[in-house]
Amino acid sequence: MGSRGRLLAVDLDAAFVEGIRRRWPTVECVCASAEALPEVAAARGFLPVDRIISGLPFASLPEAITRKILDGIEQTLRPGGTFTTFQYVHAYAWPPSLAFRRDLSRRMAAEPKATLVMRNVPPAWALTWRRPPAC
Repeated sequence: MGSRGRLLAVDLDAAFVEGIRRRWPTVECVCASAEALPEVAAARGFLPVDRIISGLPFASLPEAITRKILDGIEQTLRPGGTFTTFQYVHAYAWPPSLAFRRDLSRRMAAEPKATLVMRNVPPAWALTWRRPPAC
């Protein structure tokens, strides 16, 4: 991030959020669900968002929650912005993982750039979608 960049972290775990606030006081950290991203980002003047990075286990979340989070990504991410997440290699071909990638690729009108990270334990695919620029 450049000197004018701002970072908004969203997590459900209150103790984790408090730890982030103590360690990095310049990071805006909110205890909330990722489902509330549009409201949380709007309330703090973050819209539209340039980059979203997620560590959520989309392959194991209920479909309704995943859908609501993806709706929020669509609502907040600016044209030309990126969304990055990961999927573990062992779960990459699971039907929920495939469905997640298919749905997000449709919503973003783009396929992800996939990078295999073997040094992660367990190994994982880092996936980045770039939303097309506005016409």
